[in-house]
Amino acid sequence: MTDSELTLAQRAIGDFAPKLVELTDDVLFGDVWARSELPRRDRSLITVASLVTSGSTEQLVGHLRIAKQNGLTETELKEAIIHLAFYAGWPKAMSAIQLAKRVFAEDEIEGGPS
Repeated sequence: MTDSELTLAQRAIGDFAPKLVELTDDVLFGDVWARSELPRRDRSLITVASLVTSGSTEQLVGHLRIAKQNGLTETELKEAIIHLAFYAGWPKAMSAIQLAKRVFAEDEIEGGPS
């Protein structure tokens, strides 16, 4: 299997924690994210909000990109982070918005989703 055929979880930790990769790929993304009861766009907004409120900035990078792929705009994502400043705390929102700024700028440079 080539590197491009591996999932993000497989590339990140596959050789170190294969069971966590299996649960991530099969249960989280293969089942929970695939459920039709909630659109992927909404799941992305919920996930981004959860990552911001918990201060999980490492995972936020990828989920900001996924959120854009799932139909959320940069404006909507920025507005969600601004809104969360009052619920999650100013430092978490400031960290998240700076990260979003960097991720969105990188996406523009790489020709990714806008």
